[in-house]
Amino acid sequence: MRVNRQGNAMIRYPLATIGAIAALIAIAPSAGAQTACAPREQLVKLLADQYKEGRVGIGLAQPGQVMEVFASSHGSWTMVLTLPDGKACMIANGNNWEMVTKIKGSPI
Repeated sequence: MRVNRQGNAMIRYPLATIGAIAALIAIAPSAGAQTACAPREQLVKLLADQYKEGRVGIGLAQPGQVMEVFASSHGSWTMVLTLPDGKACMIANGNNWEMVTKIKGSPI
């Protein structure tokens, strides 16, 4: 646990934060947002071929939906939401991805 300058306790949960943000994006996309969607196999191939990204994280979102994060050794990353029908959509992407390793015995 960390304490900020005001003396308030802060707990860092980077993966939980990423999941919460992804869920919000998936549930309520902005009016101007455009999402690239394709069959999952095609999208995964595109990420691997063009961006050298491989899956680094996976989790369940709403019933039947799978959230995945793909990242490259160069720091690019893409968040993909796959629906039950096999359609996958890129919902976020960026740069400077950093893998965080959990230290044994510490909270998330």
